[in-house]
Amino acid sequence: MAVRIRMKRMGRRHRPFYRICVMDSRVPRDGKAIEEVGYYDPMVRSKSNRVNLDLERIDYWISVGAKPSEKVAVLINKVKADNFGEAKAPPPITPPKPEEKPEEEAPVEEASAEAEGGGEEAAAETEGDG
Repeated sequence: MAVRIRMKRMGRRHRPFYRICVMDSRVPRDGKAIEEVGYYDPMVRSKSNRVNLDLERIDYWISVGAKPSEKVAVLINKVKADNFGEAKAPPPITPPKPEEKPEEEAPVEEASAEAEGGGEEAAAETEGDG
């Protein structure tokens, strides 16, 4: 029997709540669990209070061969390291930058190049024509 440690969704619509359970991998997501080893409430504002795990039971099940899902593995590592991080502040609002028009700059450069070297080129063209 392939045993997984994964989340079982509880709660209502737009208000999720997850129980972290030890389940057979063939059982549906919200099916019968072998054992419930914690919970995860993503709606709690304090990040450190979102997760509650029984680490002794989780370590036992992992030693027996149960594999945690990706999300549960991340939660286990955060609880063990006690590293939940801080909520990021939103970036400051900056006004949009005005768009520069490179098309207007190009003719000015060409005109200045013609003014500097235009006399020599014009003299060479008249000599060759004549």
